[in-house]
Amino acid sequence: MTIEHNFEFDPTNGMSQTELLATAPGVPPEGFEDFWQTHYEQVTAKKVEYTVEAELWSPRSNEKIYRVRVRNYDGVEFVMFVARPENSCGGLVVGQGYGNPGMPNLSLYGLTTAFACVRGLGFSQCRDIPWQVNEHVLHGIADKYTYILYGVIADQWTTASVLLDMFPDTAANLNYTGASMGGGMGALLLPWDKRFKAAYLNVPTFGAEIRFEHQSIGSGEACRKYIAEHPEAREVLAWFDASAAAKYITIPVCVAPALFDPCVAPAGQFSVANAIADEYKTQFIRDVGHFAPTGHDKKVNEDIELWCKTKFAR
Repeated sequence: MTIEHNFEFDPTNGMSQTELLATAPGVPPEGFEDFWQTHYEQVTAKKVEYTVEAELWSPRSNEKIYRVRVRNYDGVEFVMFVARPENSCGGLVVGQGYGNPGMPNLSLYGLTTAFACVRGLGFSQCRDIPWQVNEHVLHGIADKYTYILYGVIADQWTTASVLLDMFPDTAANLNYTGASMGGGMGALLLPWDKRFKAAYLNVPTFGAEIRFEHQSIGSGEACRKYIAEHPEAREVLAWFDASAAAKYITIPVCVAPALFDPCVAPAGQFSVANAIADEYKTQFIRDVGHFAPTGHDKKVNEDIELWCKTKFAR
């Protein structure tokens, strides 16, 4: 496969599909499971605090959209949206990519769909957290308890809690989907949260230290440059290695890593995909990520759509 591009680096990481499929997941630090399980319990032990600020206009006559302001367990506020179809068949939490979304999501697959702008981004911009991607991904990196992803994952768990509190019927069929940053967040949050029944992780971020060996134009590039000058930050980032977490996933997961991706190193993506146990994993390999899809990728999208409809819309 040859993809024409103008990048000054190789978005394939110089690796063949065979080599990518052999990429090893990260090794979790000692105490990794306890760290994440304790964090999950800390976040979900607190009664959810939220206000439904408004019902928004919906382009669908049989769907309502709500803007909700949430106060998380640590006092940080964020904004989320909930799209409620008339005949909901469950719930879906959508993890955002590393952009600043400008509109709420509509519901997907007939599910009541919750979409949060995690702390510092999009509608959840605030004074204390930078909204620029290259600054956001480094925020609080001096310690694992202050690092931004520690709070971001808490926001996703709390999003699920708010969805379940607003619409308790979604508990019987709660699912997750996320791409790029959302895919990486999914790998980090799913192993410890048994409320979810199935998930789709697309071109996931935050996978294994090998990603720091490859140039990109995404958030990983900010980390790569930072640890070149501050190698001690590797110890903090190891706690947020999506590939180290992914091996603990025990629900059906569709994962779609890409062979070519200028934003998220393919080696990192495959480290996440390779970590998921075969008994839970359905894998589709994309030609490209964060780039114009090929004909093959269009077929992959159709196959993934069918998987999601089958697994999510029960």
